[in-house]
Amino acid sequence: MSHQTGIQASREVKNVFAKARNGDYRLLKIIIANEELVLGESKRAVKKWDQEYDAYVLPLLEDGMPSYLLYRLDSTNNQGYEWLFLAWSPDNSPVRQKMLYAATRATLKKEFGGGHIKEEIFGTVKDDLSLSGYRKHLASLSAPLPLTAAEEELRQIKLNEMQTDISVDTKQQTLQGVAFPIQREAMHALEQFRDKRLNYVQLEIDFPNESIKLSSTAPTELRDLPKRIPRDAARYHFFLYKHTHEGDYLESPVFIYSMPGYKCSIRERMLYSSCKSPLIDTVEKNLRIQIAKKLEIDNGDDLTSEYLYEEVHPKQHAHKQAFAKPKGPAGKRGGRRITRMPGDADYDD
Repeated sequence: MSHQTGIQASREVKNVFAKARNGDYRLLKIIIANEELVLGESKRAVKKWDQEYDAYVLPLLEDGMPSYLLYRLDSTNNQGYEWLFLAWSPDNSPVRQKMLYAATRATLKKEFGGGHIKEEIFGTVKDDLSLSGYRKHLASLSAPLPLTAAEEELRQIKLNEMQTDISVDTKQQTLQGVAFPIQREAMHALEQFRDKRLNYVQLEIDFPNESIKLSSTAPTELRDLPKRIPRDAARYHFFLYKHTHEGDYLESPVFIYSMPGYKCSIRERMLYSSCKSPLIDTVEKNLRIQIAKKLEIDNGDDLTSEYLYEEVHPKQHAHKQAFAKPKGPAGKRGGRRITRMPGDADYDD
């Protein structure tokens, strides 16, 4: 079996899983410790599953620390027990823990046996994994409703975590996307940018708070843009590019991701790269800002007027000239050659 993070179930957990599938337990809490899946806590069934659900599940959801919970439903047939798989990942957990648990989730399900799992629920707050939260989940499956902005953001977080690949053995991380929340001031600035009340917004990552914050909204003309690019730190820039193209005046929103190479730490490069796609996705889908061009640069010197124009309006392939038959050599061409067939009359040149 291949393991996405290199983490495997301990011998104890494998033995507990075997007993659990036979109905010995009501609930299992599994955590990652010392690069193994280990048993955090277990509960045995006393009452009906819905009568002890909240009393068993909610106290085990630790603030700031992800975990997995397997909760057994009552048997309704002779085909064995069905289980709920609860993936707990609170918003205030460390980013690496979120990534690690997200990337190991598939491994845990394989170890337990995916055929025994009836439903899988992801939660960032306790209400998501409560009994009422589970029932809302079931209702949403039977009658899906349009997602609110908050639900869409939660969906994006789930997708980003599912796309994560972390190697514990090498202690390196490859992050496909980390959806850091956008602080209120930064979101307000982006709304003003959308409404063209601002022509420039610069954002940066607030590392201690694991969020994206506003850095600058200084009015910026094209000639000023290179000076807005820091030479020792990464940034996200939204610039309203005002120009004329083929006689039409245009105001084109441009996204610029500036990363001054190895002047930034590995952590900074990793997180800025990982947060970029979720940020763009939020701006385009939730704020309805149509970005004309997305650029990546390492310094502001690249942002010349010619460069920006050619990026926003790339030249089409040059029209190929029709092939012209070459002219023959100049001067006397000599006599024509005539092939005579037997019986043909003579021809004069």
